Amino acid sequence: MHKFVDDTTLSEFVAKSTTSCMKACCDELVHQSEEIRMNVNPRNTKEMLIGPMAKDPPPLLTLCGATVERVPVFKLLGVHVSSDLKWTKHIDAVVSKAASRLYFLKQLRRADVPTRDLLHF
Repeated sequence: MHKFVDDTTLSEFVAKSTTSCMKACCDELVHQSEEIRMNVNPRNTKEMLIGPMAKDPPPLLTLCGATVERVPVFKLLGVHVSSDLKWTKHIDAVVSKAASRLYFLKQLRRADVPTRDLLHF
């Protein structure tokens, strides 16, 4: 049986003249997780840099011996957060999801599904 730590988010503010402590924080998370017999999956772990640090990035983060993927956008509690902190990616995702659902309803309507049944979808 495997149990995984789910939806854990670590954040760090790094001043210009200091270095990141994220590696130590991740190592501590892994240690605490192992103590309660939980696993941290490095393949599902993402790193995103925001601000001036993105111009001169630190070395890639490693977790449990695996390199953590550095991404420009990730989904946090249903919101697409992008490294430029703009809403464009989130709005594009919401519009795409709505268009997909509307297309499905349109196909059902073309198939003469009664209106009362369409309300279920």
